[in-house]
Amino acid sequence: MDSHDFPIIEYDDERNAIINPHQIVHKMDVPEHCLFPFYFKTIERLKKKGILKVITYDIGFAIPPYPLYELEHNGKRLAVMTSGLGAPFAAGNLEFAIATGCKKFLAFGSCGVLDKTIARGQFIIPTAAIRDEGTSYHYIPPSREISADPNIITKIQESLDTKQLKYSCGKTWTTDAFYRETPKKVEKRRREGAIVVEMEASALFAVAQFRNVQLGYLLAGSDDISGIEWDPRISSGARKFPEKFFWLAVEICLEL
Repeated sequence: MDSHDFPIIEYDDERNAIINPHQIVHKMDVPEHCLFPFYFKTIERLKKKGILKVITYDIGFAIPPYPLYELEHNGKRLAVMTSGLGAPFAAGNLEFAIATGCKKFLAFGSCGVLDKTIARGQFIIPTAAIRDEGTSYHYIPPSREISADPNIITKIQESLDTKQLKYSCGKTWTTDAFYRETPKKVEKRRREGAIVVEMEASALFAVAQFRNVQLGYLLAGSDDISGIEWDPRISSGARKFPEKFFWLAVEICLEL
């Protein structure tokens, strides 16, 4: 491992770490397909309705522990693991779900838009993520961005086309600091091709590559940070959208 002025780019390709996911949880009878939603309140509502059943808990380092759930949809089993907020938690929870035996993932949630023509609730398929977070640098060598799996992108596109749903494809900007999305940074990321911003994509892509599992990503436009001032774009239907998005994601995930 080479030394650098900046520790974050001192990548080590050693596969075996001091703490490994299989030390925290062992493989079990879990569905192959797993949803990875960023809507905690939706998960809680579905759990209260009895739709989600707990398989096991991530008893590693998450406080409180995050459950791995299961649901049945049209006779098919599907796992559900909420991500937590930010790249470190999301990566850790993805590692947990992989260690249990899940292999095909669809992460989904809302994002800020860097292009005001992207409507609130419009779907975005990230083709690549600009790596402005720290977690991904522990999984793959340093680079400015990381690409999504083109085969999975195609499958998500086909699913949305079949359902006649509007979507855009483009880069996302993954950042650790949502209070440091400055006008200069926004403009720079836009020049790089980013159309949206969120906090987890580049880390999840990196974990999926490192662990050799399939991971698709689908976002929906929310607030607008493309101008000088923040536009939260609050709408009356915003509270109902996450659950509708969840059931759409169920169908797409099962098609991966």
